[in-house]
Amino acid sequence: MSLVSVIISTYNSACFIAETLDSIREQTWPDIELIITDDRSGDETLEVCKRWLDSNNSRFVRTLLISSETNTGIAANANRGLKAAKGEWVKFLGADDTLLPYCIEANMEHIAKNRHIKILFSKVSIYNDSFHPKNLIFTTEDDSFHPKSIMHPSRSASSQYKMLLVSDRIHYAPSVFMHRDTLLSIGGFDEKVKLMEDYPLWLKLTREGHRLYFMNTITVNYRRHCKAVNNKNQNVIINPNYFKTEKFREEYTYPSLPFVIRNEQRINWLLSQIFRWSVLNRNTLPNRVLYKVLTSYLNPFKYYSRFSKKIRNEFENSNLRN
Repeated sequence: MSLVSVIISTYNSACFIAETLDSIREQTWPDIELIITDDRSGDETLEVCKRWLDSNNSRFVRTLLISSETNTGIAANANRGLKAAKGEWVKFLGADDTLLPYCIEANMEHIAKNRHIKILFSKVSIYNDSFHPKNLIFTTEDDSFHPKSIMHPSRSASSQYKMLLVSDRIHYAPSVFMHRDTLLSIGGFDEKVKLMEDYPLWLKLTREGHRLYFMNTITVNYRRHCKAVNNKNQNVIINPNYFKTEKFREEYTYPSLPFVIRNEQRINWLLSQIFRWSVLNRNTLPNRVLYKVLTSYLNPFKYYSRFSKKIRNEFENSNLRN
């Protein structure tokens, strides 16, 4: 059987990491390498991991605990795990999320039947705080056969890339299952982008011709909670991280976007600066109305809406498979 490397990136994850590790131990796939890479946690994350590994080390083909002397960011932390991995396939997992018991086996069986697949997504169940059934918020849908879906069978990697240039269409990122050498061939995660690791990766993969695929199976439980880096600021109009993304867009997306779409996004970003003021960024009805007025009615490129939609559709749907 192929060796699969499960890579967990931790940062102040002491509250949830044991539950995450338990879910990996319970996998039905036997040959697993477990790598934990910590980004200078200030809590007891490392101590919890060491105790857990001491008790469960024999379950795995290989275990490795990596710690950084400085906080380097999500992408750099993930790359440390990737470079240390020896498995043919890698499964990245958040330190507060869990794998369903059949996660790795389901991915490997699907890939065995579709050997051209190198990047595979699947369905994710989203929970609030704990993975109790009553806390289930929703499960991501299989929309792969919708004509506008990024996962539609007719799409090529080039078409997916163009859709991603407009916006991040991947709503099930925690499920991704990747071929290690494919990921290494594009240089792994982009460490220049501190606040997001997934979106730049999807762009790099599809730009280099690696198509993204989808499997209609729930494989991962994703936890929303106030301590998570990616789950903060749930009660705001605009996530404050958005204000720091313009440099990323200038490098990654704007140069390849049509004039109308590019400038519509630029103007939206400029008009949104008023919401840096926390009072206006609270998720209230007056603030939502203000946001709508600014980004829909005061953005001159919105008046090209019908024309823009035509351009957008033609842009996104070019390079479909024949």
